[in-house]
Amino acid sequence: MAIKPLSDRVVLKRVDAAETVKGGIIIPDTAKEKPMEAEVVAVGEGKINENGTRNPMSVKAGQKVLIGKYSGTEVRIDDVDHVIVREDEILAIVS
Repeated sequence: MAIKPLSDRVVLKRVDAAETVKGGIIIPDTAKEKPMEAEVVAVGEGKINENGTRNPMSVKAGQKVLIGKYSGTEVRIDDVDHVIVREDEILAIVS
């Protein structure tokens, strides 16, 4: 299924954190925190400002970004978990 976010929204797929720690202990799924790093899957066209022009988006599909642990709306697309956030909820672009 193809998805196209509206306005200044961005569809993200969280990047799974490593399952083991430095000591070699395996962390079960129930004890893991939500990862803060995500990959941009799809980007909206941008928000329309007061004078009627559209602000360009600063992220593109394929980029890695940092988001808050509990930001956005969780959705399931083709049996894969995604997060839909507004562009201003993205904290940084990871290069």
